[in-house]
Amino acid sequence: MLRFLNIAAILALIGSAVYAYSIKYQTSYRSEQIAKTKLEIKAEHDAIGVLRAEWAFLTRPERIQQLADRYLPDLQPLTVDKVVAARALPERAGHVDAIGKEIDMLGLASTPPADASAAPTTPKGGAQASRGSTKPQVAGRQR
Repeated sequence: MLRFLNIAAILALIGSAVYAYSIKYQTSYRSEQIAKTKLEIKAEHDAIGVLRAEWAFLTRPERIQQLADRYLPDLQPLTVDKVVAARALPERAGHVDAIGKEIDMLGLASTPPADASAAPTTPKGGAQASRGSTKPQVAGRQR
């Protein structure tokens, strides 16, 4: 019995040593990861500083003025007579169906039914698919 307890104690000691060893190396691995992450953060902060310096250099007022003089020579200040009300603007052009116009010009368009008062047929999608839309439908899909 004493020999069994000695073997159990030795095994427990070896198990605790292995556990302590694994904890030690996990801890050192994590600390290396933290150190690498801190270096990456410092590098990113340095890169941000460089980008801010470049931005400050590129947005200097004298540089912007030189670029404006070079590329915008005909630009005049906005005057009051150039401002108009929104209702004075022209209406937006409607959507043009270029393919539909080409088909109509070629004469390949499907002919409408002879009786204009005939009830329209619903596409495969049913009445639900065409509700609220007056656009043509192909194979049950809205265009």
